[in-house]
Amino acid sequence: MDNAKSNRLYSVTGRRHLRGTLPFLFLCTGLTNLEAQNVRNHTNALAAFSAEVEELCDLVSPAVVQIEVRSRAPVENEDERRAGFFARQRGSGSGVILEASGYIITNAHVTEGSSDIDVSVADRSDPALKDAHKHFAAHVVGTDAETDLAVLKIDASNLPTLGFRDSDTLKQGQIVFALGSPLGLENTLTVGYVSATSRQLPSGEAMSYIQTDAPINPGNSGGPLLDMDGKVVGINTMIFSKSGGSEGIGFAIPSNVVRHVYDQLRKEGHVHRGTIGVVMQEIDPQMSQALGLNRHPGVILSDVVPRGAAETAGLEQGDVLLALNGRPVTRIRQAQAAILQMAVGDTITVDIQRSGEKMQKRVAVLERPKSPVALADLVNSQSNLVRELGILAMTLDEKVTPNLPDTRRLYGVVVAAIPAEFAALNPGLLPGDLIYELNANRIHSLDELRTALKTLKPGDPVALLTEHEGALGYVSFTVE
Repeated sequence: MDNAKSNRLYSVTGRRHLRGTLPFLFLCTGLTNLEAQNVRNHTNALAAFSAEVEELCDLVSPAVVQIEVRSRAPVENEDERRAGFFARQRGSGSGVILEASGYIITNAHVTEGSSDIDVSVADRSDPALKDAHKHFAAHVVGTDAETDLAVLKIDASNLPTLGFRDSDTLKQGQIVFALGSPLGLENTLTVGYVSATSRQLPSGEAMSYIQTDAPINPGNSGGPLLDMDGKVVGINTMIFSKSGGSEGIGFAIPSNVVRHVYDQLRKEGHVHRGTIGVVMQEIDPQMSQALGLNRHPGVILSDVVPRGAAETAGLEQGDVLLALNGRPVTRIRQAQAAILQMAVGDTITVDIQRSGEKMQKRVAVLERPKSPVALADLVNSQSNLVRELGILAMTLDEKVTPNLPDTRRLYGVVVAAIPAEFAALNPGLLPGDLIYELNANRIHSLDELRTALKTLKPGDPVALLTEHEGALGYVSFTVE
């Protein structure tokens, strides 16, 4: 992706006096000449700030799109007769155009379960029609549930784009803008501050988020958090709220994470995860005292994977982790977040303490072992559902194989997920299992599997030849 043009999208001078403080205007009587001059200066500064925000909004808005998703979801009804029924649903979100050829970043949860995706793009061909839009059908290039990001593609060209800012340079208190379509209200701008540059949520996730008090509501998901230069510092993803509306606690995925994930989804449709080959454990007061560490909170390496990257670099079991790439680490989630942002093949600097001595090691980031869990990011409930088996499945092809260990055969159908509403129909298949044969007939694709199942009648016996964790075996059942 060439961001050279988009990086110059918005550049003005004379802002230095505006960034330090926001002017406040107090109207009062009996002012001295000096006080009156100060009021006029503040008024002029406020007007200048307002004009710059107007200009910024006018420049960045065309690159922010509204996304409308039509999906099918299971009907929630206590009536057992409606179990397994689906209803059409509509949802909306926002997105950012990153390439003029029609590549868009948004949240994975915006596109989840989608059957049709409509993208509304501002049409600036006629200046007299400021509210004109063009609509494009979009397809999902790839999604990543771990970071809640997805890449869409529309068939368009010469689109306006936005560029990224290095999110590591953000400071608490900086002014930021959220742009999107909250509650379906397209092209809505809100203003706030960076409340925290790296906030980890109590859910145990490895991700660190930018926290902001810029109002964010449903529909802002997938839209940009922008700095004063119109650069994307994050992608808005969630809020903390007791009422369901914005309460000034919003979170955005940092742009450095977004850029890393976008590049991989754009090229390959999935993300390669890195690891350094250690098992970490948080130091509690008892452990600190028993081991003489004099450190709490903290992180200790409770194990180092044999012949892994960390062992090769000289890390040992019992080392206390102090920092990664110069950033202090006192919690496991901080270490996980640092590794999450690293690409496979990168080298990470690890500061440790061993027997009271501080030292530094450089460790290669290797690819995390393949896991079938990632397959769930590639499917949706409509096009991949095999209802007779209670599974979401995919044809084994070049898009799927990177998420699997070496397979025994080069054809077949892979089980991507088990939807809860159809779990009772599942004869015992698990995510990552491969189906090679049905009643001794080879199954090369998902379409072939569906065709074979349609020929069966209630009471017919079925034997599926499958591969599970590298071993072949049969899964047998009777058609109900």
